[in-house]
Amino acid sequence: MFLGTHTPKLDEKGRFFLPAKFRDELSTGLVITRQQERCLAIYPTDTFVGMTKQVMDAPSTLKNVRDFQRMLAAGASDETPDKQGRVTIPPLLRSYAGLEKDIVVVGAINRLEIWDVAAWQEYSAQQESAFAEMNEEVFPGG
Repeated sequence: MFLGTHTPKLDEKGRFFLPAKFRDELSTGLVITRQQERCLAIYPTDTFVGMTKQVMDAPSTLKNVRDFQRMLAAGASDETPDKQGRVTIPPLLRSYAGLEKDIVVVGAINRLEIWDVAAWQEYSAQQESAFAEMNEEVFPGG
């Protein structure tokens, strides 16, 4: 499970150090892909494969299925952390999420998300007040 907020920096080659607590789980491989809200998602490879099973099984005769398949696959990159725990974010994905040097890595239960610092601060501020009210919608009766 991925939890917490971390603030590594991108180097000049577009690499960042994975937070140490996630390195073992991601050491054999990961997939970086576009996520909604103009951030990136990092999934362990096996989690991503399982998640895309539904997408692969969906009828590609439906336009919205084709569109989603294309956008998901075209914006995904399989990566393996180096011996120091660094991961390279491809230029296309850095551009999509507006990543420069200062980034935020957020645990999001089944994935990590990578945000530009300013974008995360804005998103987080907007969601803060709504968060308390979401419980009933997301977990009815909880």
